[in-house]
Amino acid sequence: MQYLVSVIDDKSTPGSTDRQPAISEFNERLIAEGYWVFAGGLADTDAATVVDNRGEQAVISDGPFVESKEYLAGFWVWEAPDLDVVLKLAAEASKACDRKIEVRPFR
Repeated sequence: MQYLVSVIDDKSTPGSTDRQPAISEFNERLIAEGYWVFAGGLADTDAATVVDNRGEQAVISDGPFVESKEYLAGFWVWEAPDLDVVLKLAAEASKACDRKIEVRPFR
């Protein structure tokens, strides 16, 4: 099963900025152990644009779709046999990147 593993940062108390070596080491392990599918870091929410084309015309607005002190800073997609494995890895990911992690299975 595949899981979306979201990295959640907080504007009022952000995680450490020197975590790239630990994240790279963790990513290498994910790849070696066959859990890695894809990952990416995201630009700050100031760079977000929202597009809503559900009406007569597309409405394009600057900024994130929701204002919050917490925001999605990056993500992984992992392949794992079950949620227990993913939760163990997510605990390690949280330590490696010094941020909260949200785990959601794909349907």
